[in-house]
Amino acid sequence: MPSVTVSKGYLLAAGLLAGLPALALAGYDKPPEPLLGVMHAPLPAIPMLDPTRERMLLVEQSQYPPIARVAEPYVKLAGLRIEPANHSRHDASNGYGIRTCLKRFTVEEVVSHKQLPVALPADACPGVPQWSPDGRRFAFANTTGTRTELWLGDALTGKAHRVEGVWLNPVMDDAVQWLHASDSLLVKLVPANLGPAPKADSATAGPEIKESIAGKGESSTYEARDTLSSPEDEALFDYYATAQLAVVDAASDQVRPVGKPGVIAGVYGAPDGEHVLVEALKKPYSYVTTYERFAQDVQVLDVRSGQSTVIASLPVADRVPVHGVPVGPREFEWRDNAPATLIWPEALDQGDWKVSVPHRDKVMMWSAPFSGKPKEVARTAQRFSGMRWLADGDEPFMYELDANKRWIHVSRVNVADPSKPARTVWDYSMDENYNEPGSLMMRRLPNGASVVRQDGDFAYLTGPGGTPQGDRPFLDRYSLSTGRTERLFRSGGDHYESVVAVLDGGKRFITAQQSPTEPPNLFAHAVGAPVSGAKPGEAAYASTAEAITHIADPTPQVRGIGKRLVTYKRKDGVELSFTLYTPPGYKEGTRLPAVLYAYPLDYADPSKAGQVSGSQQKFDILRGYRLLLLSGYAIIDNASFPIVGDPRTAYDTYIDQLVMDAQAAVDKAVELGVVDRNRIGVTGHSHGALMTANLLAHTNLFRAGVATSGSYNKSLTPFGFQNERRSLWQAPKVYEQASAFFHADQIKAPLLLMHGMDDANPGTESIQSPKLFQAIRGMGGTTRLVMLPHEPHWYTAMESNEQEVYEMLTWFDRYVKNAAPNAAGESKQATASAP
Repeated sequence: MPSVTVSKGYLLAAGLLAGLPALALAGYDKPPEPLLGVMHAPLPAIPMLDPTRERMLLVEQSQYPPIARVAEPYVKLAGLRIEPANHSRHDASNGYGIRTCLKRFTVEEVVSHKQLPVALPADACPGVPQWSPDGRRFAFANTTGTRTELWLGDALTGKAHRVEGVWLNPVMDDAVQWLHASDSLLVKLVPANLGPAPKADSATAGPEIKESIAGKGESSTYEARDTLSSPEDEALFDYYATAQLAVVDAASDQVRPVGKPGVIAGVYGAPDGEHVLVEALKKPYSYVTTYERFAQDVQVLDVRSGQSTVIASLPVADRVPVHGVPVGPREFEWRDNAPATLIWPEALDQGDWKVSVPHRDKVMMWSAPFSGKPKEVARTAQRFSGMRWLADGDEPFMYELDANKRWIHVSRVNVADPSKPARTVWDYSMDENYNEPGSLMMRRLPNGASVVRQDGDFAYLTGPGGTPQGDRPFLDRYSLSTGRTERLFRSGGDHYESVVAVLDGGKRFITAQQSPTEPPNLFAHAVGAPVSGAKPGEAAYASTAEAITHIADPTPQVRGIGKRLVTYKRKDGVELSFTLYTPPGYKEGTRLPAVLYAYPLDYADPSKAGQVSGSQQKFDILRGYRLLLLSGYAIIDNASFPIVGDPRTAYDTYIDQLVMDAQAAVDKAVELGVVDRNRIGVTGHSHGALMTANLLAHTNLFRAGVATSGSYNKSLTPFGFQNERRSLWQAPKVYEQASAFFHADQIKAPLLLMHGMDDANPGTESIQSPKLFQAIRGMGGTTRLVMLPHEPHWYTAMESNEQEVYEMLTWFDRYVKNAAPNAAGESKQATASAP
């Protein structure tokens, strides 16, 4: 039988949590004002420019849906969570949240600012709209209680309508896409005459059986999400995943089925609008991994004739090395400047990064009508990571990734003559913030394909522009012939402004500008005269700006919050930073109770670990722990917690480095005169929750902690966690030291544990928090366990988020803000490190 979550019950968690006397499945609690009012405030609208940059959609989203939405019944099948009531996805496409609804759309003309509200039914649940390449139309899926509909909008009038007779199948994504210019769409439909879902007799279903007969090979823990477990599951998966492809005429709403129904995963239209790449899954299905690793036939479908050509027949890939790739063809993509040409890599190292070879991948190319054999066009020293094409020519930018060095290599290759050596364009660390070259800006062709934005000899690069004072995004003009760059724009230091589009041969561009007091708004810039004596890194040209949008601040009552970037060093010399928030009305010199939030990140190079990322000039939406600012807390936010070293061995010193990171952050916050050393709490989510529990076990820096959706016993994730690539049996000491569960007897400070009952992340299964609770309780520690019904890894419902903030505030008020002084004024220091 498939596992089913029932909206009004707690069947999944009832057995798991039986016997925990501290847990009560009661009603929800709410935090006090003004925290509650901020949580209920609307979010600022998000502007979505059309490809012509003449119009935009102002998209408004709900901050939190009600628990009734999150509690909708679903089935778990091969990594998917599917709502039987309407044949749709329950979870977000990444599997870690809940599919949510947008609230409303408004069409706005960029020049005139004329607005056209899009009329939708009162109970509409629209998804993210997709602009047609010419900007005349937009399409979106609308989920109802019984099905998912296709809607089309007219950008000139703002009117939208439902396309009759279309029942979309969004179960494996790619349900709607523009196919041929702006005239038609390719959709996935629920097959006609599908009938009722198969039913299983629970009394005769039989045992759940999995088997491994032969073969060696590890699989990542994270692939085992909501896997199939029985023939009944297979039948249900076939039922919900089977789709019929069809072409919808955008002008007439006529629907034309194409090809035969099948269990169709990915669907990708070619630039010519006549060929479609189809990933058709086939049996036998795996019971140990998700559908992404199932056997499949990669086909090219001709939408005119309905005939398919098999490009590759791939077996089930359920023994892929951790951090590796499957053998054989993978990651197919269309060449964006050709009518119908496929590009894909194939591993030359058995897909295993531990194998030493001169080249890890070869890159293949094959064009319609796909006769003869594919052609090898390149080989990569590291893992192939895609190509970016110019509108014309045979020399794309080719990206490679070295996961061990955390390094990116970009080159220009000639696919027409592979004998010509590749020309290196950029070569840099993934963790480089200060000298990162940026990303190539793209533009959408009339046929819908995306190519590098090019004006004559120039392309354009934009990036965050990291500096020791925080990010200052930039726009560079890059010469394709010489490789030299010229800076056209750089954000000022008193706001955060990133480039979203380049227009008129680089003479104009559009930015999204925000500040601590202003939400993101679009601005039109005109490039002016050269700046005499421009400093290195600054713009070489002046520019003038004019506001395009005027989106208001929905929560002006919180803008009295103080915010500053703080830099410091840990004892081994690694540079660190955090953002220090102070509550409204704070007076300098007053020492406050504080909460430290962090999420440990892995770095191969210590010089990159200390580089400042992010900006203090961004507009803040207060959520979660940050809402405690309104109750008089200081927040030591996003404190740098680097784990530095070779990814193959960095976790040998994991606890040592956590302790150094925490000690340095606390010492600096106290040194500033803002934080009371004896009233500091710590919190983190997921990997940050493990950090929280470990800091309470291995230091006495914090009076209390709140850990949400963590993984505390790494023996339950034996084939890797974060960037640890060794298995439990290869590095047992590492797994034991990283596991707070094995050090529960050392956790003496109060620890609040929260977890979603339906956590879909195999690395943070819901059993983790109850087991740590039991261990701390059994060893005499102070702890509380709050399990949130129906919630996955990220909490979604308004009621759940209200409960989270209520619990955090109550816990930290009791054990941090109002905590009794330490005995004899004892100073808090780190007390232990990894042996």
